[in-house]
Amino acid sequence: MYFDIIAKIVSERTGCDVSVVKPESKFSDLGIDSLDTVELLMNLEDEIGIEIELDEKVETIDELDKFIQSLQGK
Repeated sequence: MYFDIIAKIVSERTGCDVSVVKPESKFSDLGIDSLDTVELLMNLEDEIGIEIELDEKVETIDELDKFIQSLQGK
């Protein structure tokens, strides 16, 4: 649901082509460290208009997408 937005932000952040970003892509494999993750989340919050408090470990794009979707149900 949020994959395209996440992929776009990851692409902008890392300089990789958006086509490289897949649901199963690990943030670490894309060159995203913990500091980058915080900034990525802030950009996502601005883009989708919800507050994201990441209270669990997510390693892949798909896990982050599903986590954000779970917030929508709360």
